[in-house]
Amino acid sequence: MRKLMFGMNVSLDGYTAATGDDLGWGVPSDEVFQWWSDQVAGCDLALYGRKLWETMSSHWPTADQQPGATPAEVEYARRWRDMPKVVFSSTVTKVDWNTRLYTGDAVEEITRLKAEDGGPMDIAGATLAGAAMRAGLIDEYVLVTYPVLIGGGTPFFTALDNWVTLNLVETRTFPGGVVLTRYETKR
Repeated sequence: MRKLMFGMNVSLDGYTAATGDDLGWGVPSDEVFQWWSDQVAGCDLALYGRKLWETMSSHWPTADQQPGATPAEVEYARRWRDMPKVVFSSTVTKVDWNTRLYTGDAVEEITRLKAEDGGPMDIAGATLAGAAMRAGLIDEYVLVTYPVLIGGGTPFFTALDNWVTLNLVETRTFPGGVVLTRYETKR
């Protein structure tokens, strides 16, 4: 069975994006960026919701060709393009860059993908992850917490019907007071 990880940059008050989908509060340091890039390299499949897919696919396919692209950005762009991806959406009509589109029941498909042989999967996007959370499908939560309060927006965690007990497996501090916490779901 494959492992499913949900991780994102998070404000101290628990949001992945400020109101209006503003991500400007969470600009990663070089160290944090490299950590995320290494995470991409370690996953066999990325699962995207529509909104985050549109954000990522509007930038990363050609980010390595932009003037002033850093070596880390070049590496991440290559890793992102090469990683197999599934986009869950009923409104997107076309996907590229080693990606397939799934328009059916997301929880059903994620359950099927988890049952396959293979390496870890990453789920990206709070709405899609929320559905997987409620279904008890997430095996690991990764929060890269920035020392900022944004007061509202898209929450990292969704409302749940039942408690989910977690084990802390890693903590790390990055420059600027950014703190990584990684938890595994107790099964």
